[in-house]
Amino acid sequence: MPTFPIKKLREETPGCREVLHFNNAGAALPPRAVIDAVKEHIDLEATIGGYEAASVSFDKTEQMYEHAAQLIHCDRSEIAFVENATRAWDMAFYSFKFKKGDRIITALSEYASNYLAFLHAARHTGVSIDVVRNDDSGQLDLDDLEKKLDERVKLIAITHIPSQGGLINPATEVGRMANAMGIPYLLDATQSVGQLPIDVRAIGCDFLCTTGRKFLRGPRGTGFLYARKSRLEQCDPPFIDLQAAKWVSDNDYVFRPDARRFECWEQNIAAKIGLSTAIQYALQIGPDQIWERIHYLSQRLRQRLSEISGITLRDLGQKKCGIVTFTSDRQTPEAIQLQLRLQKINVSISLEEYARLDLAPRKLSALVRASVHYYNTEEEIEHFCNTLQSIL
Repeated sequence: MPTFPIKKLREETPGCREVLHFNNAGAALPPRAVIDAVKEHIDLEATIGGYEAASVSFDKTEQMYEHAAQLIHCDRSEIAFVENATRAWDMAFYSFKFKKGDRIITALSEYASNYLAFLHAARHTGVSIDVVRNDDSGQLDLDDLEKKLDERVKLIAITHIPSQGGLINPATEVGRMANAMGIPYLLDATQSVGQLPIDVRAIGCDFLCTTGRKFLRGPRGTGFLYARKSRLEQCDPPFIDLQAAKWVSDNDYVFRPDARRFECWEQNIAAKIGLSTAIQYALQIGPDQIWERIHYLSQRLRQRLSEISGITLRDLGQKKCGIVTFTSDRQTPEAIQLQLRLQKINVSISLEEYARLDLAPRKLSALVRASVHYYNTEEEIEHFCNTLQSIL
């Protein structure tokens, strides 16, 4: 593959000297620039006070909107800062007012938190949940989706890259169908943003949520929501404060005209600056270059794992990402994770309860999830596979 500044990037990542980190789908190792940005603001708060530090750093926090908009190709007014992807998703989802007879369309690979919200809405409003089946490759079946669309569908909500595997769902094709029918489209891009190039205009989604801690390499407790301008006036946020709206009389208020109507006034300013720094860091490397590197490493990892006796790869889909899942007929996923951790190798576990519609029919109670990032190396893949083989 083309030259990639791997030595420099690893030198700028302190964690690379401590662990072999294949848990980037959980929380990636932050670069030094992000670490320093967060620490500097916390030091400033300790020195002059929290409100005062926020005032001094106002321009830095405002850059987050510019950087996020540049990353996903939208206007800065369409970005809201939130404390995590779940809150971003919830703010979008619960702004829709469903009623009995309405339908929500989703996919078999949907994440537990999102599906729990569907069930919650169904219990309280009577809205029905329709799940699109998978095609032969294991991705969302576009033909089945098209058959399910009618005037009663009030929302299409899918996960672009599911947490429990390497699948990349056909988000752009879904967007074309949603836009043709005028149906709102909510995309969970928690595992996508920072891993592969994202263009919300090309995808056609009305809302997109993501987190800072995963492939963006930002601080935990950060994320952002994209909300398309043309949808804003049709949505009523589930709760508001003086950041989201202005109290104009004893009996009235008006929403902000931009996506910040989904924000809360109290924010972790140090983390927000850290997220802005992380996005800027990704932009400097280049989303296309990042994806090319991740794709290359994940293909190499899958190939090496396929050569190990007793390992079964579990990823679905026509296109696969940097999340690589597998099971062994000799050790449980939990036992493998523990033994790898003792060797300073980080992986995570995907449980059936995180994605019941996907994993339960496949009779998979748990998977080992090894997720690579651009700062990982071919040597780490070899070491990982050799260690795994010795464990088994």
